[in-house]
Amino acid sequence: MIKVAVCGALGKMGKEVVEAVTTCPDTELVAQIDIAGAEFKTIEEAHKKCQIDILVDFTQPKSIFENAKYCLNNGIKIVIGTTGLKDDEIEYLKKLSKEKNTGCLIAPNFSTGAVLLMMFARQASKYFDNAEIIELHHNQKKDAPSGTAIKTASMMSEVKDDFAKNNCPETETIEGARGGNSYSNIHIHSVRMPGYIASQEVIFGSSGQIMTIRHDSMDRKCYMQGVLLAIKHVAEKNDFVYGLDNIM
Repeated sequence: MIKVAVCGALGKMGKEVVEAVTTCPDTELVAQIDIAGAEFKTIEEAHKKCQIDILVDFTQPKSIFENAKYCLNNGIKIVIGTTGLKDDEIEYLKKLSKEKNTGCLIAPNFSTGAVLLMMFARQASKYFDNAEIIELHHNQKKDAPSGTAIKTASMMSEVKDDFAKNNCPETETIEGARGGNSYSNIHIHSVRMPGYIASQEVIFGSSGQIMTIRHDSMDRKCYMQGVLLAIKHVAEKNDFVYGLDNIM
């Protein structure tokens, strides 16, 4: 039985993870951690009283890096669903995971459909010279662009180094109108609106044709298959993984 603690247990995603871990026959929920008033308020407090094999973190961008360092330095494997980590922070956690021989899996998105979208986008990148990304989330999401959009652009950039081929020189009359320019000149546009949970589309264009790949999440339960897949992988391995696509 895999002993799992959930950090951010009282949040919308945290509550779904708690239910998924509780109902899965292979996992045991040993601690709920949340500063809002859960069983434990800190990881350190839970670690003193519970045996934790794996911690699943769905907290805030401002706290995830310190949470991850604590876990890896104390022999607790970690599955990270919180987005907002910087590239240098991810690289640091990768080195720390290897140094401590403690598993760490970071997934910008746990929806298997969204991960497939990223994989399809990378495949399509071989055949199109122009592409942009639009990501749409609820208006309580604090980071922009989403981790999923950043990961998608990163995967596409592995195939091609410029997705703005033959674009004319541009002048924004309103700052930010063209979105953020990311990996390989892929523009990412972020929408924040009540009613959305998480949606993303990748638009590819070439002379005479447009292709759009889109995924929509309508219920947070769609992430739980991926969360449990990540937990089981980390339980068996001590490797560092960035992106659920690497274990699907």
